[in-house]
Amino acid sequence: MVRLNRIYTRTGDDGTTGLGDGTRLSKAHLRIEAYGTVDETNAALGLVRQHTGTANLASLDAMLARIQNELFDLGADLCVPDRGQKLDYPPLRILPDQAVRLEREIDDLNSALVPLKSFVLPGGHPAAAALHLARTICRRAERLMVHLHDTPDEPVGAAALAYVNRLSDFLFVASRYVNHVAGAGDILWVPGGTR
Repeated sequence: MVRLNRIYTRTGDDGTTGLGDGTRLSKAHLRIEAYGTVDETNAALGLVRQHTGTANLASLDAMLARIQNELFDLGADLCVPDRGQKLDYPPLRILPDQAVRLEREIDDLNSALVPLKSFVLPGGHPAAAALHLARTICRRAERLMVHLHDTPDEPVGAAALAYVNRLSDFLFVASRYVNHVAGAGDILWVPGGTR
């Protein structure tokens, strides 16, 4: 159970922070960068949701609300690395089914869209533009998680890696879906179009 009575503790004044297992790390540690960037993705989705409260985007908004919660779960997963130690509690882990659900939702959203013949420029409806921002932050989180995974003694679960990879795909398709539903349409890249 999370209980936040005091917001500041002063324990991080030395530039360290605590993991869920009690280990203290530098705030510049790759693990902290990874779950901090997951948190950034979540904050970007909060901005997206300022524009998805309309009836025509209600189903997407519900998906995004669930994803925001799952991003906290992902942060918790990364905050307690699975090093095989016995803990006094079951650590929260991302499950393979969560990436599978994202795949189903990608397919559902994508079924309304025409196939792409060019790359898409971020823009259109405000929610679509914000989804592109969230997507790029999510990709940065993924790169950091992969770097962490490739670092000796810094485990990252396979389900967590699959989830974050699928999430960036979801955010891309969701941006196109918003532009389709809102009537803004995709803004396509025109290679060399400004020469």
